[in-house]
Amino acid sequence: MNYESFKVEIQNNIAHVAINRPKKANSFHQKAWEELKEIFEGFSFNKDVRVVVLSGEGKLFCAGIDVAMLMDIGNFAAKGCEARKREAFIDNLKFLQDCVSSIEKCKKPVLAAIHGGCIGGGVDVASACDMRYCSEEAYFCVKEVDMGLVADIGTMQRLPKIIPYGIAAEMAYTGRKVYGPEAKSIGLSNQTYANKEEMMEAVMGIAAMIASKSPVVIRGTKHILQHTRDHTVNEGLQYIQAWNAAMIYSDDLMESFQAFMQKRPGVYQG
Repeated sequence: MNYESFKVEIQNNIAHVAINRPKKANSFHQKAWEELKEIFEGFSFNKDVRVVVLSGEGKLFCAGIDVAMLMDIGNFAAKGCEARKREAFIDNLKFLQDCVSSIEKCKKPVLAAIHGGCIGGGVDVASACDMRYCSEEAYFCVKEVDMGLVADIGTMQRLPKIIPYGIAAEMAYTGRKVYGPEAKSIGLSNQTYANKEEMMEAVMGIAAMIASKSPVVIRGTKHILQHTRDHTVNEGLQYIQAWNAAMIYSDDLMESFQAFMQKRPGVYQG
């Protein structure tokens, strides 16, 4: 699996995706966004992949949108027709939103392993993951406020559902850095580790544990968790009635029961 902006390896049902533009601080240009979307949409239907770990090569996780791409905003202003100018801007923005949302929509759980900076668009990407883990020196920064922009590809929509609203607002209004220990204390990171090496070892261990479970159950759990997040308790309860009525009688149910009774790992299809 060869990509210009990412390293992708699949072993033991774990896909490790590493953002691989270290000379550009792992920032995303047009090609990187396109590849991100292609990778995560593909994972949904890849039976060899049960869980995904997303990390960054080099000194940091992700510095967000490539500055050269931000400068292209001027191209929209150069268009003569006001309607076509705004139409083109919306189309481009929706594309970027869809690229980030491909992580959230991926049927497999996605674990972000964050070291160094997670800046601007990097927070958009991390917020779309199911879980986040970081090193102590890692920091999160909603940088758009310092660039004269309102963050518009996912941070404003997802971050307040991950951490307390007031903290999300503070990050968005000030652009201050939230380092690893604080990130754990506010729930932005599930766990904080001393360094990248320790973090990666721990995250791959968590990924291996998830990969050992029933793939049908894991995919269904991700779907139900997201539905619950976006609906009332009563709506969620009604939805799970229909979901389990349709999905509970899988081969994985009996295999899981037998594996538990025999004290062995379960053996499942993709």
